[in-house]
Amino acid sequence: MNAPTTPPTHGGASGPGGERNRFTPAGAPWTAEAEELPAPDGPGGLPVTGEGLAGASGAVRPRTPVQEHHSPLGDRWQPLAYRTHAREHERPAEEPPTSRPAPPLPPAPPRAPALPPAPAAPPAPPTLPGSGKAPSPGGSPSSDALLIRRTLAEIEPVADKVTSYFYALLFVRRPELRALFPAAMNIQRDRLFKALLTAARHADDTAILTAYLSQLGRGHRKYGTAPTHYPAVGECLIDALARHASRTWNDATQAAWVRVYTAISQIMIDAAAEAERSSPPWWQAEIVGHEPRTPDVAIVTVRPDQPYPFLAGQYASVETPWWPRVWRHYSFSCAPREDGLLSFHIKAVPAGWVSGALVHRARPGDVIRLGPPAGSMTVDHGSDSGLLCLGGGTGIAPIKALVEDVVRHGRSRPVEVFYGARHDDDLYDIDTMLRLQKSHRWLSVRPVISDGPTLGLSGQLPQVVRKYGPWNAYDAYLSGPPGMVRSGVDTLVGIGIPAHRIRHDSIDELMASAAG
Repeated sequence: MNAPTTPPTHGGASGPGGERNRFTPAGAPWTAEAEELPAPDGPGGLPVTGEGLAGASGAVRPRTPVQEHHSPLGDRWQPLAYRTHAREHERPAEEPPTSRPAPPLPPAPPRAPALPPAPAAPPAPPTLPGSGKAPSPGGSPSSDALLIRRTLAEIEPVADKVTSYFYALLFVRRPELRALFPAAMNIQRDRLFKALLTAARHADDTAILTAYLSQLGRGHRKYGTAPTHYPAVGECLIDALARHASRTWNDATQAAWVRVYTAISQIMIDAAAEAERSSPPWWQAEIVGHEPRTPDVAIVTVRPDQPYPFLAGQYASVETPWWPRVWRHYSFSCAPREDGLLSFHIKAVPAGWVSGALVHRARPGDVIRLGPPAGSMTVDHGSDSGLLCLGGGTGIAPIKALVEDVVRHGRSRPVEVFYGARHDDDLYDIDTMLRLQKSHRWLSVRPVISDGPTLGLSGQLPQVVRKYGPWNAYDAYLSGPPGMVRSGVDTLVGIGIPAHRIRHDSIDELMASAAG
C-alpha cells in the first residue's frame, strides 16, 4: 500500500518527541545515536516485506563491520540501471486499488535490466538484555498467547483495515522505507495477517514457532532487512492493533504484544545473523535455458553465481529485473546437480507479474535473483517407507525432484506418482516422467485427467488416488494448486495416512504463488 509521505507532526512513540521506545531493551536508555542509525541502501524490505510477520526489538547497533557481497558475475549488474528501471514502474504515493491490476508489459529491451550487487547483509546484533524468549510448549496456552489470540479474533473481520492502517503509519513515520516495498500491496497485506495468525496459532509450541520465524528471518535478508528497521515496525503494528481492537485492548494486552513481539524479532534476527555467516542474502542466477512446453508453461534453467545449497522438494523465492521487489515462490524441478544448475517449471497466470515475465519475456542471458531455499517437503532417506506423490499441473516439478533424489541415494523403495492435469495436452512433462519409470522398476507413474477424454485415468486427482492403495504404509507428498492440496490432504487423512506423514508446502505460500 502506498501511504502519505508527509512526516508526522509528533515525535512518534519513541525518541525526543515521545515516550520511551516500547522496544528499547530493558535497562537500556534511549539515545539519539541508537535511533538515528541509517537504514541500508538498495532494494529490500522490512521485517514484514514479502513474507509476512516480523518482530520488534531494541534499537540495536551493529557490532561487526559490514561485509560486501560481490557476485562472480561482476559488473553486469549496475545499480544505476536497475534503479532507473525501477523508478519507471513506481506508482505515486496513494492508495492502490484493492484488486491487483494486470501489469502492463513495456516493450522488451534486448536484454533484461541489470541487477545490482547484493547489499551488505545485516550484522549479527548483540543479545537484548531482558528480551523475552520463545513461548514455552505445554498443555494450556500462556496468558500472553491467550491475550494475543483474543486480539486477533477481534480484528480478523477487519484485517484489511488493520494492515492498511499499519502500512500507512509506517510510511508516514518512515517515508524513506516505502521504496523498499512492491508497488502493489494487496498481497502484502494478506501475508501480514496470515503470518500473525500463524505465529499466534503456534505461540505455545516453541519448536514450530522457532522454525517458522527462523525461516522468515533468513528469507528477509534478501530485502535488505536490518535490525534498525524492527522498532518502527513494532511501534506501528502495536498502534494499528490498539486502534482496531478496542474491545480487547488494554494495558495487559499491549504488554503481552510487546513481550511476544520482542521475542519474535529476536528469533528472526538471530536466524538472519546465523545465515549471514554461511550464505549471501540472495543469489544472482543467469538464465541458461528457456524451454516453452505449452503456450503458458516454460521450463527455466539457471546458473547461480555461486553454489546454491538446497534439498529436493524445496522452493526458492524469485525476483525478476522487470518488476523489482516483487517475489514469487517456485519449486525446484530437479535434485541437486553436479553442474550446479537449477530448473523451475513456470506457469504464466493471468495478470502474473513474475510468472508472465519468466514465461513470455525471459531469455537465455537474462539474470534473475533467488532467495534462500525453503520448505520441508523433503525425503526422509532414513526410512524405508514408500512415497505416494500427487502432482497437479506444474506441481509435478518438485515431485520429479523427489524421484531424482531417490535415484541419487541408490535405495529401491516404492514410489507411486499420480500426475494430474485438466487435459492430455496439459501433461507437459509426462514424457520425462515415463522415461524415469522405464529406468526404475520401483517407480510407477499414472497420469490423471479431470476434464475431457483420455486414454488414462479420469477424475479429480485425490479421488482417483483413493481407488488405489492401501497407502497407510506410505509417506505422502502433495504439490499443486491450493484447492488440490487441501482436498488431497483431507482425502489422505480419510483413508488412514497419519497427518504427520503428509507433506506439502504452506497453503498460504501456494496461494501467494498462484497470484503470479
